[in-house]
Amino acid sequence: MYKDHDLVIRKIEERDLERLWELAYKEDAPEWKRWDAPYFPFKSMTFEQFLEQKSSWVNQDHRWIITVQDVVVGTVTYYFEDDQSRWLEMGITLYQGNEWGKGIGTRALKLWIDHIFQTLPLTRVGLTTWSGNERMIRAAEKLGMQMEARIRKVRYFEGNYYDSIRMGILREEWETLTTAAQI
Repeated sequence: MYKDHDLVIRKIEERDLERLWELAYKEDAPEWKRWDAPYFPFKSMTFEQFLEQKSSWVNQDHRWIITVQDVVVGTVTYYFEDDQSRWLEMGITLYQGNEWGKGIGTRALKLWIDHIFQTLPLTRVGLTTWSGNERMIRAAEKLGMQMEARIRKVRYFEGNYYDSIRMGILREEWETLTTAAQI
């Protein structure tokens, strides 16, 4: 568990599953999906269907929950783009629009990057988003992440093409920023 005042990231517990399902999979077209890779298909599911996947959510190292004042608001994740070369990408989802724009995502990602660098033997942590998600890009920039790639017009959403954005930070850059308390 990592904490920043009233914000906590921690492993998901079984008691969190109903709230996660309500936020993530109960609706057919949740607002959060308009920002989290909306060009990929999404399908809602019943709570019973969601429970069939519980082993991929509960007590996992790669997917944790975000709470604010003990209320579930989102998740942070990571996956290996290429585990042989230790190429790790991370992500975040804040499920409710009323939580956006408050700095919660930036704070949660800071804790998540700290956790990743403290527990995994990595040189770099990356984040991939799309040019339509300006909040995600700003949060990454605030944390010192650099634009590493812009693949132009490869994400198609609602009749428009957007760029795929790859950002990253090296361990030594992170250590310099956090030691100097710049973030």
